[in-house]
Amino acid sequence: MYRHVFGLQQVARRSISSSARREMKNRVPEKQKLFQEDNGLPVHLKGGPADALLYRATMTLTVFGTGYVLYELWNAAYPKKN
Repeated sequence: MYRHVFGLQQVARRSISSSARREMKNRVPEKQKLFQEDNGLPVHLKGGPADALLYRATMTLTVFGTGYVLYELWNAAYPKKN
């Protein structure tokens, strides 16, 4: 019964230790240059179109969420009379 567990441990150990490490390029200086550039954009939009899309989605959800909360508060304060 324990042979299967021992065999699995050996396979797992072998695949992890023998795998080649990927060389990763340090992109921090590029990002620092991008975010420190004085181009008039706020820092939360300097990442490009993806940041703009996330910002707009967040603002849209915030506005609709606030409106929905106010609507529910109105309904709670003035319930419908049956």
